[in-house]
Amino acid sequence: MPKGCTHISGIRDVTPSALGCEECLKTGSIWLHLRICRTCGHVGCCDDSPNKHATKHFHATKHPIIEGYDPPEGWGWCYVDEVMFDLSDRKTPHNGPIPRYY
Repeated sequence: MPKGCTHISGIRDVTPSALGCEECLKTGSIWLHLRICRTCGHVGCCDDSPNKHATKHFHATKHPIIEGYDPPEGWGWCYVDEVMFDLSDRKTPHNGPIPRYY
């Protein structure tokens, strides 16, 4: 268990909610990189994107763990404990081609 993370045991295998940032696809917004919630599968955009939907999803749901999803980066982040950890052996597969909006 990564030092200081009390949520890693809650990581689930999830199905991605969309082929891109779920909210940006609905509004026609752009994103840079994607994050996937490892509690429910919500796909949101990173904090370098204009809308920061992954972080907004955390604030709305309190789901603590995200994965660097596109590109697949092999890391996880716990919003609550502010800890990064390795997910290279547990990456979530894409459910189709991800459109590019950057």
